[in-house]
Amino acid sequence: MAIITKWSNVAVTVQSAIAATVNVTAITKASPGVVTTGTAHGYSTGDYVLMSVQGMYQVNSRVFRISAASGSVFTLEGEDTTGYGAFASGTVQKLTMGTTLSTLTNINASGGDFDFVDTTTIHDSIKTQIPGLANPSTYSFESFWDPSDAGLIALKSASDSQAQRAILFSFANGQKFVFNGYVGCSLSPTGSAQDLIKTSVVFTALGGPKAYST
Repeated sequence: MAIITKWSNVAVTVQSAIAATVNVTAITKASPGVVTTGTAHGYSTGDYVLMSVQGMYQVNSRVFRISAASGSVFTLEGEDTTGYGAFASGTVQKLTMGTTLSTLTNINASGGDFDFVDTTTIHDSIKTQIPGLANPSTYSFESFWDPSDAGLIALKSASDSQAQRAILFSFANGQKFVFNGYVGCSLSPTGSAQDLIKTSVVFTALGGPKAYST
């Protein structure tokens, strides 16, 4: 039976700090992919890192959790890079997920659907097509409006500076979902008469998200 996950007792944390870049010299085509850095990276198992990569574009601008780390090598937990492009160059940065969002009331996701490429020839009697590129995923939240809330203040600052941030959902059953993207947060109050005042926050994902079962 499939594991049932509910939007209840969900911890939502956002990147509060990002470490200095460390040069990446290689990423294996393997399951899981193994990253080699030019110097000792100092990372530990369980750390979250942001990859900025040329060549192996499938991992570029994405957040991964480390499943093993030592010296100048670490493993991208659960990421099969076997069929990915050839690595050319890149950097990695450790993330600190230290900003907590504690007043979110709902979430809506959009995007992630695929464009289709027409592959019909003059010989076909029925059109044919294959999936093309996926549209970027967007996650919209409503939150209680509180201009003194530290989490909302941090998101407003990121929005104003058009800075990227990583966001992590930690579900009650141990599952996790993480992605990197841009924040839109104006801290403008919205709502209806005699109802709670709320504000909207939106994240537009870069690259692809990553899900972990535990």
